[in-house]
Amino acid sequence: MAFEALRYDVADGVGTVTLNRPDKLNALNTVMLEELLAVLEQADADDSVRVLIVTGAGRAFCAGADLSGGGQTFDRVARGGGEAPGAHRDGGGRVTLRIFDMKKPLIAAINGPAVGFGITMTLPMDIRLASTAARIGFVFSRRGVVPEAASTWFLPRLVGPSQAAEWVYTGRVFSAEEARQGRLVSRVVPPERLLREARELALEIAQNTSAISVALARQMMWRLLGADHPMEAHRLDSRCMDWTGRSADAHEGVTAFLEKRPARFTLRPSADMPPFYPWWRERSFDP
Repeated sequence: MAFEALRYDVADGVGTVTLNRPDKLNALNTVMLEELLAVLEQADADDSVRVLIVTGAGRAFCAGADLSGGGQTFDRVARGGGEAPGAHRDGGGRVTLRIFDMKKPLIAAINGPAVGFGITMTLPMDIRLASTAARIGFVFSRRGVVPEAASTWFLPRLVGPSQAAEWVYTGRVFSAEEARQGRLVSRVVPPERLLREARELALEIAQNTSAISVALARQMMWRLLGADHPMEAHRLDSRCMDWTGRSADAHEGVTAFLEKRPARFTLRPSADMPPFYPWWRERSFDP
């Protein structure tokens, strides 16, 4: 599929999505929104893709929503939106909820300014690396709107409610190092090393792990963030361990370890997920 507002490349099991409106600092418009949804769908269905890296072209990661429409940028009714008030779904949330459902891990390589949607889109990604050139801001209160893309669910879980409140209420732009200290990003590296480190991390996953194991572990960790008691984790662990323990990948993983050779995992997320996946749509998680 050809894209207009982004680039998509796959090599060695790693897909790289590059937001590609550099003259607009990769600001989100309708075309980019729909293409992000399409590329996520494409990557999730493609067993040759084990990990996704998301980065930006030029000097920015993503400057948030494209504000070139002026004061009515966020006024859906004035811009001809057809839904009744209250019925509209936030476009950023459509993207982050699709990321939340992914079977593949995602790494954000934040190469420059990332504000508004430019940072909220990364919250359901699994690992965030930032360049020293990155500047980050949850700037919604300074634009007279509220945080979107389900970020009021994700952000406090990632950095804690107090840190989330400080960044959201002030709307200020802060450095990559502050983001690291606040646990929003895990590494801050020089610009010339950012994509190399993101790719090395992606290859570590792609070349050494079972795709099924990673897909299940990803959803186990995200879905249990709201669990009331560790018993819910125990029930789900038991169910997933019972199924994976009898799988071809478990046999291969143990055999390869004993034979001191790289494992050759064969199970595919597109076709070989356990019969109880997606378990969160069931009434009970009991094994």
